Amino acid sequence: MDAYLLYTETPNLHSHTLKVAIVDASTHGFGFDAFRDHLSRRLHLLAPLRYRLVEIPWRLHHPMWLEDCEVDLDYHLRRVRVPEPGGRRELDEVISAVASTPLDRTRPLWEFHVAEGLAGDRVALIGKIHHALADGVASVNLLARAMDIVGGETDERDPADACEVPGDAELLAEAGRDHVRQIGELPGLLGDAVTGMRRVRRRARERGAHPDLAEPFDAPETFLNHQVSPARRFASATLALADVKRTAKRLEVSINDVVLATAAGALRELLLRYDGRADEPIIASVPTATDKSPDRITGNEISGLSISLPVHVSDVLERVRLVALATRRAKEDHELIGPELYCRMMTYLPTAVAPQAFRWLSTRQGRNRMMNVAVSNVAGPRERGHFAGAPVSEIYSTGVLSLGAPVNITVWSYVDQMGIAVLTDDQTFGDVHEATDALVASFAEIHRAAGLPEEPAVVDTALPAVGADD
Repeated sequence: MDAYLLYTETPNLHSHTLKVAIVDASTHGFGFDAFRDHLSRRLHLLAPLRYRLVEIPWRLHHPMWLEDCEVDLDYHLRRVRVPEPGGRRELDEVISAVASTPLDRTRPLWEFHVAEGLAGDRVALIGKIHHALADGVASVNLLARAMDIVGGETDERDPADACEVPGDAELLAEAGRDHVRQIGELPGLLGDAVTGMRRVRRRARERGAHPDLAEPFDAPETFLNHQVSPARRFASATLALADVKRTAKRLEVSINDVVLATAAGALRELLLRYDGRADEPIIASVPTATDKSPDRITGNEISGLSISLPVHVSDVLERVRLVALATRRAKEDHELIGPELYCRMMTYLPTAVAPQAFRWLSTRQGRNRMMNVAVSNVAGPRERGHFAGAPVSEIYSTGVLSLGAPVNITVWSYVDQMGIAVLTDDQTFGDVHEATDALVASFAEIHRAAGLPEEPAVVDTALPAVGADD
């Protein structure tokens, strides 16, 4: 999966993710120098930040990671200024610019941009890390190690460098051993794939078709789906986690169901606005972790669910019910086919042609039949973190954009809030904050439909909200 995320990166499809932490600098004088010192003393805990790619001669195998490499903080740490008046919109514009440029593959695949000048004596830390280094679970664990967590241990010291580039003969020998292992595992993989597909087809016949659920591999054409441009646009918003939990409990569904139903309601509004219609369900690609170990800080142990979003349904509670049904079916199919099958299959990508094939695909104006939109819900740290003693007040995260699907909605919970982030290109919306507006309004609609008397709370510790009209 790590290699796949390298191969699918093209000039218009970047494979880095973003982690944005808003730090309250009002009491500890936090800034660029304080963060640089803090990070330099934590690098030994953040092993993936010291990895560097090594290509195998003649592309006879996937690239490998060279560990314990020297890190040039003068390169990886950048100081930026948020334009006045330093609100959420101005910060989102800075994040958009950071997201629009790819990472340099000759160096460890990450950067931190320290954005000063935010209103309310805040500083934003914009972490850009290649998805090949860490998936959502690994990123949560990595961030927890980077921060001070109250009550946790602090282990700070300068990292020891032991980075030695192996010779071609050693790389080819390692690649050869891996190929032998893969050849031995291939019959088992093919057998598991055939068995899994039979199980899924059998279960689909037993369940029968549902008129309000999208058929797999039949995502409809919408304004959301077109060739992705290289430029990125980012927008953020915040919900109170307690409100989301209460809503889920009242409706007897999961928090993830509420997130997906919120996305369905928002996308319905946007489809009506841009396409003039929302008359059939669309498909969301929802990543899911196959290894949720709290100690894993690198790698991609992930698979994906294809979940039908009932954007064609006007009734709010019916949308929630259909989302919960679609999610149950998708999870059942995922278990039947084998949660790790997708990752295992990626091992056999042809290394000599995969990058060129994905680059060619990225230039095609085509319909993505597998998905319309990516939606992710990640449980972030439950305890408040600190950088150099300064508390982190909110966290946002983004995933990557996919072929023909330039909208990614990522929700990260942190302490008492849920940070909503929308990443897209510069061709999809007139203003990307239309998407965050629609998401906040959609959740409020579900909250009211659940019969909860109070309006959703405003998260006082978060940056003030901004809308498309502001």
